[in-house]
Parts: sequence; structure tokens; C-alpha cells
Amino acid sequence: MSTKFSQPKELKKAKSYFEESIRKDPNFALSYVGLADSYVYLAMFRDIPPQQAYKPAKEALRKALELDSSVGEAHDTLAQIRWHHEWDWAGTEREFNEAIRLAPNYDCAHADRSNYLSWSGRRAEAATEITKSRELDPGYSFASTESGMRYLTRDFAGLVEASRKGVVSDPNEWLLRYFLGVGLEGTGKAQEAIPEYQKAVEMSDGDQDAAAALAHAYAVTAKRAEAETILRDLEGKSKTSYVSPYMIATIMPDLGTKTKRLSIWKKRTRNDAGTLPGALKLICVQIIYDLTRASDHCCSELDCLSNSFAILKS
Repeated sequence: MSTKFSQPKELKKAKSYFEESIRKDPNFALSYVGLADSYVYLAMFRDIPPQQAYKPAKEALRKALELDSSVGEAHDTLAQIRWHHEWDWAGTEREFNEAIRLAPNYDCAHADRSNYLSWSGRRAEAATEITKSRELDPGYSFASTESGMRYLTRDFAGLVEASRKGVVSDPNEWLLRYFLGVGLEGTGKAQEAIPEYQKAVEMSDGDQDAAAALAHAYAVTAKRAEAETILRDLEGKSKTSYVSPYMIATIMPDLGTKTKRLSIWKKRTRNDAGTLPGALKLICVQIIYDLTRASDHCCSELDCLSNSFAILKS
């Protein structure tokens, strides 16, 4: 699949190639894995709603394993689904372990497992997986993976350092600009973060995470009008295409009262269950941004998250 996994246009192109491959040879298991990957990453980068991505992805993986039960790549993608969509942590561990057992030289499995381990707070294990990925594919920088580890563990100073290096080695990857912005904002340099977020928005053709982060930086640097412009744009887009509810509900610390913020989550969360890990990342980062602000703001965010759990589990 295209290494531009963070670009929906490229993902859609890859998806069409995998579909063509399946038409030409319906018995080739890896084509189904690639198709599943396309769906999963399109959901991760919020181009399509999770509920429209994970069902066909799981069906494609079922077919792949039916054709060849030894395809470790299928288990790597299943691990992503267990993590991002089903919140099945034990299942996530099991699928990653099986992926690496069956395909020990599949560098993506090690990189993906690094993301999960970082999110779980297991930084040393995550770093080991990144090292393994680089050993298996020294031609690929894995800069986004390393920055992702710093991002997921909220090591903002380390995130700035890793992302600056990544921008040099992989200047066309918008995620590194986004990560650099988060690191700068997390270390109290919101004004310096703004141009990085702007570049990320431009390079990604308007990615929602990058846009929401830019709005947040505008808001905390007294550029409320600019932040509200982005908010209105996302709200307008949500009427005709998919926009993650978390981007709207957490876009700025002064969006409104706790009641208003919670009402947005209640209204939208049930249909967007598959983005919870992403939402957790965003909220955790935002809470740290806001530690110097009124303490009841952080409480309202946590209350909002708790209520979302209750809604989704009901």
C-alpha cells in the first residue's frame, strides 16, 4: 500500500488498486489485507465514519485468513480494529503477538505495536519495537512512529526534538508538522505552534486533527475569531460529510459550558464509537495544555469522557 497512509486521497487510490487486484485474482489473500488496511486508515484519518469502515475491513480480513491462515499481516490489521474500534485490549495484544509470530519480518506490525504500547504507557517496549522496525526497513525513516510514541506518552519536549528531526528526514509528511505543533504547544509555546499547524493543515488538505489543533492554538493565544472560523467550517462540513464529533466538542477550551460540551458528546458519540482511542489522545493532550487554566475545566473534560463511556456501553 502507499506509504502515504496519512493522505486520504492516496488511501482511496490504494483501495481501488486492491479492489482491482481482488477482481483479477480473488484467491490472493494479501489483496484482502490491503483492502482492509485501506478502510482502517481511512477511518483513522477521519475520511469515513468508523461504522462504515470496520465492518468491510473485518470481512476482508476474514476472507484473507480463510484463503491463507498463515498471513500475519491480517492479524496486524485485526489488532488495529480490536484497539481502535472494539476497545478489546486483550484481543489487541493477542492479535499483535500473532502477527509478529507469523510474520516476524513485517516492519509495519512492529511499528503498529509500538503505537499501541505507547498508548498503553509502555514506553520502553514501544521504543524496542521502533528499533526493530528500523532494522527491518532501514530505508524508511519511521519518523512519524517515533514522534507518535512521544505524542502518545505526552513527552512534549521529546516530541519537539523527534519531530524536528523527522521534518528534516521526511519533509513531505504533514503528521510531523502536526506533532511538532503539539510538542511546541505542550511545552508552552503555542504561538510557535501555529505556523506548524498551519503547514499541517495545508499539506494534509485540511485534516481534521490538524485543523482542530490550529483552532486550539488560536484560542489560547487570544485569537478567538480565527478559532471560531475553523469551528464554523467544521460544523458546516459536518452537515454534508463526515466530521469527527470529538474535533467539534474539544476544539477550544472556551467553547462553552460543561452542559453544552456534554450535549455535543451525547448527540454524536454513539455513532462515532470507533474513534475513542483518538479521542482519548486528544483529550489527554488538551487537559495537559489546560493545567494552567481553571481546574474545573479539566474536571468537565473528564466528566464528559466518563459520560461518553456510559453512553457507549449502554
